[in-house]
Amino acid sequence: MNNKVIMVVDDEETTRRGLRKTLIVWSNGRYEILTASTAGEALAHSGKTKIHILITDICMPEMTGLELVKEMKESGQQPVTLMISGHSQFEFAQEAIRLGVLNYLVKPVSKAKLIEAVEEALVKEESIERAGIIEKSADLTLLQVNREQEQAKNPVKTAYRYVDDHIHRQISLKEVADHVHLNSSYFSVLFKEQAGLTFSEYVTRIRLQHAKQLLAATGLPIAQIAEESGYQTAKYFNKIFKEYEGMTPGAYRKSLR
Repeated sequence: MNNKVIMVVDDEETTRRGLRKTLIVWSNGRYEILTASTAGEALAHSGKTKIHILITDICMPEMTGLELVKEMKESGQQPVTLMISGHSQFEFAQEAIRLGVLNYLVKPVSKAKLIEAVEEALVKEESIERAGIIEKSADLTLLQVNREQEQAKNPVKTAYRYVDDHIHRQISLKEVADHVHLNSSYFSVLFKEQAGLTFSEYVTRIRLQHAKQLLAATGLPIAQIAEESGYQTAKYFNKIFKEYEGMTPGAYRKSLR
């Protein structure tokens, strides 16, 4: 089973069961489908399980669907949300948009419209997840270098691109200096002046950032990640990774999960 969870919240039992049945048939075991009859019950679920997609009625007793979304955000849960309602009310739609709700569906919701909306929500959720992984793996020093790239001279900009394009293999300073048609010594000084890092440290940081993204986003073996990040041995990769990150690649991967 996929680890993504879709939760349906509706106080009308018939609607709730119908939506769940449609999603179970459509998902064919790919996703876990949870249901709740009240916002309170939904919050209890979200306290134990990460909810990736939330499908909630707006008008419910005690707490509305809009209030549920606010409560979940305050508790740190921010699922991609689809709102459903028995009637279209402009003020509800406005508030839903303000809260970042992806779609607003009017009952009765057809199977085709529900599935289309959920598939769109899953694409959105994947996009958010990828952005989160990139943010977590970002090297603050490299971010500063990237911000200053516009001020860098053309040979150094070209060097940045060359390193990025060949990160999966060994790269020497001389190779890159030759690529930008500069003497190695002059290129080394120019690179340090423009990047604020030595060429060697820049390459190491780029390799590790690439490795962190693979550790977070894939299940690839660490030895393969080491190879794809330009390290000849997993042992040396582990050593460098621990020096920079304060933990082994395996521990880093576990920390994200």
